[in-house]
Amino acid sequence: MLRNKIDKIRLLFRKNKESYLCFYRILGFYPHNIRLYEQALLHKSTSLRSEKGRPLNNERLEFLGDAILDAIVGDIVYKRFEGKREGFLTNTRSKIVQRETLNKLAVEIGLDKLIKYSTRSSSHNSYMYGNAFEAFIGAIYLDQGYERCKQFMEQRIINRYIDLDIISRKEVNFKSKLIEWSQKNKMEVSFELIEQFLDHDCNPVFQTEIRIEGLPAGTGTGYSKKESQQNAAHMAIRKVKDTAFITSVNEAKSLRIMPAQTEVILETETTESEDKDKLPEEALTEPIQSKSPCDDPESPDRDPQ
Repeated sequence: MLRNKIDKIRLLFRKNKESYLCFYRILGFYPHNIRLYEQALLHKSTSLRSEKGRPLNNERLEFLGDAILDAIVGDIVYKRFEGKREGFLTNTRSKIVQRETLNKLAVEIGLDKLIKYSTRSSSHNSYMYGNAFEAFIGAIYLDQGYERCKQFMEQRIINRYIDLDIISRKEVNFKSKLIEWSQKNKMEVSFELIEQFLDHDCNPVFQTEIRIEGLPAGTGTGYSKKESQQNAAHMAIRKVKDTAFITSVNEAKSLRIMPAQTEVILETETTESEDKDKLPEEALTEPIQSKSPCDDPESPDRDPQ
């Protein structure tokens, strides 16, 4: 409380008061380093660069915020659902930090109106708002620390916009989402059970690996095959957002498709050759007869008898 009063007094001497007040309404406290929050809202399409020539956008803050958000939400869920198994806790956390939820939260707190992006970049980018939310968490962490981050998530986000009891019971089928994505993009996806073992209480545990075009995309464990597939699918859905991974997947897909295309071409050539071989023998051996003008009774070159 005293900290906020001091920051409020400092605000009187700042030039960009409106920006500080705007972030205060979202955060519930005044930023120390406002540039972090401004950078968290810079989409890479703006193509801005720092004085040293480095790209200036929210991608690095998004990376950091993603990790911090996982830890904070895991902390909150762990304490809220005492005695629940790991699979339940993992699924509940996944429902909160999934892209659709983060997109909605970004809109709820007004981040969508503050994001800066190039007009060439579609405002309907399905990841833009959620990515900015993660970057915003990264900015809070660097500016204020873990505890203030957790306080923001508990008081300003979860208490206002998320009912943990309801969301924990909500069924999110990550496997179906991944299959839908693979069909839309014509990708081959496989689910492979790679290990089965017993935990400390002798309960069977399953481990599933997902491969996209033969490349490892995610692994997941669970107390049933279905649960392990869901956890692996959730990891794979996050993996397909990685540009380097998708580039590798597309290359693998091209190598898979190329032999099939070559086979079709060879099959077509073979069919044409077979069709030629099937022509009647007389059509191949019969001599071509030329027609003389004398054979045509109507021809003017024919001598009258």
